[in-house]
Amino acid sequence: MNRLLLPIAALALSAGPAAAHHPMGGAMPATAMEGLLSGLGHPVIGLDHLAFLLGLALVAGLAGWGAMRVVIFVLGSLAGVATAWMGLALPGAEVLVALSVIGIGIALLARVEAPAGAWAALLAVAGLAHGQAFAEAVIGAEATPVLSYLAGLAVVQGALVLGIARLVAERPSLGLVPRLAGVLVAVVGAAALLA
Repeated sequence: MNRLLLPIAALALSAGPAAAHHPMGGAMPATAMEGLLSGLGHPVIGLDHLAFLLGLALVAGLAGWGAMRVVIFVLGSLAGVATAWMGLALPGAEVLVALSVIGIGIALLARVEAPAGAWAALLAVAGLAHGQAFAEAVIGAEATPVLSYLAGLAVVQGALVLGIARLVAERPSLGLVPRLAGVLVAVVGAAALLA
């Protein structure tokens, strides 16, 4: 599990703006395959988004969550993309993304325990904000690439978070790793907020 600290430390040291990133070199996806590939790549090439997903995975694994709270975040992100694509922009979405990264880092650092309903609400809002940022890649695209983009986003986010959460849950003790990861994730969020 100590190997997890290296990529998170790299994220913290190279954190940049909270802008959504695009694996298609900035080109809008025009086909279903381009939409799918863009959706698969988008959450993992944006440092702020990736830091949030890693933090969420660690929180979920340590708390022994099932899949439901992760699904709420993923569905929130899909709703964020869809609403932005339809022209309904969430004011301050990039700030909310950065704050969500800071928040998940602090939750991980402090081992925050909150009621399931509170987590669900927070993850829905975080998902909506992340989705609004993801939508920048498909604003103006036709419906077919957008639908495949949504599928790619759902698959990569769900698989990454649930896969890492399962690995974490199987470890009896991780020592200081979660707290150190929490600090690094929060630093990525702070850097995104200040950029």
